[in-house]
Amino acid sequence: MTGWEHLAVLGAGLGAGVMTSTVGVASLLSFPILVALGIPPVVANASNTVGLTPGAVTGSFGYRSELREHPVVTGTIVGTCAVGAVGGAVLLLALPPGVFEAVVPWLILGTCLLVGAQPRISRWLKTADAAPPDERTRLAPVTTFFSTLVGVYGGYFGAGSGVMMMAVLGFGSNLEFRILNALKTLAILASNLVASVIFIAVAELDWTAVLLLAAGSIVGGYAGARIGRRLNPTLLRGLIVVVGVSAAVSMLL
Repeated sequence: MTGWEHLAVLGAGLGAGVMTSTVGVASLLSFPILVALGIPPVVANASNTVGLTPGAVTGSFGYRSELREHPVVTGTIVGTCAVGAVGGAVLLLALPPGVFEAVVPWLILGTCLLVGAQPRISRWLKTADAAPPDERTRLAPVTTFFSTLVGVYGGYFGAGSGVMMMAVLGFGSNLEFRILNALKTLAILASNLVASVIFIAVAELDWTAVLLLAAGSIVGGYAGARIGRRLNPTLLRGLIVVVGVSAAVSMLL
């Protein structure tokens, strides 16, 4: 990579770190840049996961007060996403690269539709749920199951995994939005960390890209946590949908 390309990857890491802690679609920024620089998609994806993990660490640290409020839910998110990420990372390395390139845009579009519909679905669920609101602060088995699936997706690709986690928790709990945002960032960390261990051990990585992404994401992740704590929920959902649809369409084209 040239000097300008180094700066582009570093900037992508910084922006992706902010997005990890806010919008939750960090890979939609950094992954296309790596591919545009000529890195093969599967190598770019694995390198992107490893490089953005430090940003998820600093982002989760920035949300540490929120994560302490519901320790059982926090522990469940860590466990389910970590277990799921093992399966996702294995799928990425075992399946032909063409499968990855074909399925990812549609997964992103599906996630964006889910986020856009979340307020309406959440209102319906709350109307249909007989339990008092303060009793829906622990994860039911079905919510735990879908949390594990989010971990699988996070280990496989990860773009939008934070969005998926916010949707799962939004449908299955009455936790405050700031706590959902914190748990979403922690879910990304759990998935990325486990997948990164696997990728470092057995996958081909572009270590220049990894180090540049890591350097940028460390700063961006912590800054994003401070931004995300104050971000308007409606604005956040709108940003998620716009960024996700734009990236998916560009990948399809």
